[in-house]
Amino acid sequence: MQLAVMANGPQSTADSAHAAQGKFGRFYLQERLNDGGMAEIWLVTDGRGKPFALRRLRDGLRFNLLARRRFLRGCEVLSHLNQSEYVVGYVEHGKLEGTLYMLMDYVEAENLKVLFGRHDPILTENVAQILIDMALGLEDVHESGYMHLDFKPENVLVSRNGSVRLIDFDLAQPIPEKPKKMSKNPGTPAYMAPEQLQRKPIDPRADIFAYGVAAYELVTNQKPFDGDTPGAILARQLDLSGPMPPREHNPDLPAALEKVILKCIAREPDRRYPFMSVLVRDLQNALYL
Repeated sequence: MQLAVMANGPQSTADSAHAAQGKFGRFYLQERLNDGGMAEIWLVTDGRGKPFALRRLRDGLRFNLLARRRFLRGCEVLSHLNQSEYVVGYVEHGKLEGTLYMLMDYVEAENLKVLFGRHDPILTENVAQILIDMALGLEDVHESGYMHLDFKPENVLVSRNGSVRLIDFDLAQPIPEKPKKMSKNPGTPAYMAPEQLQRKPIDPRADIFAYGVAAYELVTNQKPFDGDTPGAILARQLDLSGPMPPREHNPDLPAALEKVILKCIAREPDRRYPFMSVLVRDLQNALYL
């Protein structure tokens, strides 16, 4: 999901209503920013011309109970998160014209997956800060009492000055008192922990694993566990030889950073960081920030 890909930013207040592509309730639709499988994202303006990002359920899913529940969960979770500079800002959610929607702060940014794909220099120029800010965002989510459970580059927005916002909480779940087996097992296999792929009980350390995979990819341009299917990815994760150390792909990495990443993607949850706060501390020490 991508909230904004705007070369020149939103239009001025005076021009907004005139350039709109239609209306949705009290909002003027300015530009479709992303059209995903379940929802579409629009840059909208209100009657005063203030820009927002509006996410709405696709028309074809209006009567799909699973899609509606998942969409509403994402809205409710975001509304309950503690305010964080590393998580996209929540404004409101509800129903307009019979369609579920959520209104968020507009962020002029692109997701990390898009930036990867074009080898954008913003990554090399801001890699240390992006790594830390992603971790701080996850720490804030966990401290709010939730696991993200779909942490991946596509759900990390990065602005042109390198600031980070986490998005898409449709799969998020409350943190259980002890590892809990989920009734459903959605997610993106390349970033799912072994215990998720094996349908075993999980806790926030599954997010820590996903963070480690994304961090490995960011600093090496390679995934630590390649595979075309969930089974193939799991087999690589369970291989006793472990992933190739990041410094074999990128010798310029600090050894301390490599150690942090490998600890995040340890096969056994007990060998990973127990809390995001400990990960953030070691990450800041490794990067001298």
